[in-house]
Amino acid sequence: MLSSSLLFPKPWNGSKYFHLEFITMATYPVKHKETGETKDIVMSIHDWDQWKEDNPDWERYYTPENAPKFGEVGEWKDKLVARNPGWNDVLAKAQKAPGSRVKKI
Repeated sequence: MLSSSLLFPKPWNGSKYFHLEFITMATYPVKHKETGETKDIVMSIHDWDQWKEDNPDWERYYTPENAPKFGEVGEWKDKLVARNPGWNDVLAKAQKAPGSRVKKI
């Protein structure tokens, strides 16, 4: 899911300097039920439920590009070796160093 960042200045206690705090807002892709129009709504997650009640003609709309992602699935060692075929060669050289505890994958 895409997100937008907004800058809000927040002063330190009694200081003339400012600390900039980044607040990330959620982006909700929505589609109009009748017209098919799509747009992204950027708002706090706390305001989303109220927005849904106020706009019943709109629904969440996911495409492969904007669908939530949950990370990679699978064995990380297999992926590392598949993406970097020479990785075990590098580890084999590192094993030869005195006192090394490096092991090949």
